[in-house]
Amino acid sequence: MTREEIFSGLNQVFQDVFDDEEIQVTEDTTAEDIEDWDSLEHINLIVAVERHFGMKFTMGEVTGMKNVGAMADIIGERV
Repeated sequence: MTREEIFSGLNQVFQDVFDDEEIQVTEDTTAEDIEDWDSLEHINLIVAVERHFGMKFTMGEVTGMKNVGAMADIIGERV
């Protein structure tokens, strides 16, 4: 799976989770960039990403993600 395909999938998941078709994530997107991205929505987001890509993140991976680019790196290594 290419990085472009990963980000296409991530955009779809983010738009669904935050119910905002305008969201376009980048390598540097963080919770500070999306208004409704709080701790509860973070859990929903992680679950939705795992379902979409058919994988599971470890707790260490989840806590180590500093931005969407880090999430994409992990997805790229797994799929």
